[in-house]
Amino acid sequence: MITTEEIQLAKHCISHATASGATAARVSLNKSVTDACTIMNGELDKVSHSADRSIYIYLFVDGRYGTFSTNRLEEKELEEFISKAVEMVRMLGEDRCRRLPDQDRTEKNASSGRELGLFDDAYYSIEAEERYRNALRLSIYEKIVQNKEFSLISEECEYSCTADDMFLADSNGLECRHSETAFGTFSEMTIKDNEGNKYSGYWWQTSPVANEIDFEECGRKALERAVSQIGPKKRRSGRYRMVVDTTVASRLVTPLLTALNASSIQQKMSFLDNSLGMQVFPEGLTLMDLARTPGKNGSRLFDTEGVATKDTAIIENGVVKQYFVNTYLSEKMGIPPTVEDISRPCIRPYLKEIALQDKEKEVSLEDILKASRNGIFVTGFNGGNCNPVTGDFSFGIEGFAINEGKIGHPVREMLITGNIMELWNHLTAAGSDARASSRWQIPSLAFEEVTFSA
Repeated sequence: MITTEEIQLAKHCISHATASGATAARVSLNKSVTDACTIMNGELDKVSHSADRSIYIYLFVDGRYGTFSTNRLEEKELEEFISKAVEMVRMLGEDRCRRLPDQDRTEKNASSGRELGLFDDAYYSIEAEERYRNALRLSIYEKIVQNKEFSLISEECEYSCTADDMFLADSNGLECRHSETAFGTFSEMTIKDNEGNKYSGYWWQTSPVANEIDFEECGRKALERAVSQIGPKKRRSGRYRMVVDTTVASRLVTPLLTALNASSIQQKMSFLDNSLGMQVFPEGLTLMDLARTPGKNGSRLFDTEGVATKDTAIIENGVVKQYFVNTYLSEKMGIPPTVEDISRPCIRPYLKEIALQDKEKEVSLEDILKASRNGIFVTGFNGGNCNPVTGDFSFGIEGFAINEGKIGHPVREMLITGNIMELWNHLTAAGSDARASSRWQIPSLAFEEVTFSA
């Protein structure tokens, strides 16, 4: 990954930038390597290897600012590149709000990049032959028994190993590093029912630790999800209770996080403008940023400015506690800086029937379905959008009917519409079933009075 010599070269870029006339400078050095093996219908289909490296140079020159990047890491070439870049920045318009973050806000304890336990040295011992064997372990093509309900059209599965390394430094003395590995599996099954209708199901896993991957689950879950879609029935338009599966629930959280970003607020493109410190959501909604959780996907000690992250509440018992404000927007808007964006969003469990004081209560999908009784269980979103100014949304969905707390027949080609703020204010449950594989720790969610169109 990043070598000692490359780190010294990155530091040299900063000193050369300031010597060339930059008031301040920041450098981000990044390396990434991915190897993957793909199996199609039980046989080797593709082997891929990709490697990327880049160095980003952020220059602050007499109240002006510019960003430059290159993948050339030769000292003389970089010196020439930086000298020309400084001269180019001098030709830009002034923007006095651009500056480095204060030193007391930056991360001081990320020297090795391994502090969060996200890098598994087993990565170095996994050779091409083992990746091939692991990809074959995912395949269940030969094990599938054809039956009267469906026939298998195709199976595609992939095993991949990725290593990422990033070194960040600036002219204020910041030096920090983040290293992580990712071992991933993916399986997609396409089937055909007796009437010729085709359905697809997929499943995936990813972990920073090689031996945490469950090879048996991936193909089985993908096939189950495909088969479960056979025989969809029409459902009348109306207002129903809606349960959203954990695999897709982040789609409803994304508009909230976008609206809490200072760039959206500054551009008057946020339905959460002027909401800081106000209770605009139900008491059951608590959204945390668990940025510093050891060994978990999405954890990091610092953002791209080098500002230290922290485990904190973004929305607590319905109250907006924090915007995402980088140094530039803090200066421009005259509000305190935080971090540039969320690292590892996590929604706490909640069930309307359970007292809010019982924070440790586990809430399963079965609990949520039972409490919802009748409605629609959404397992996929098909297009649509949410207006960032008003919060009005329209999403295509697919899923299943819920009958007396049980998952029933599949439904397709339905649309949900409404306002995202009103939707979240009809939250009735949040589960304890967020997928460990995901950076987004968003569990199954339930809402009432949701408008469905057939």
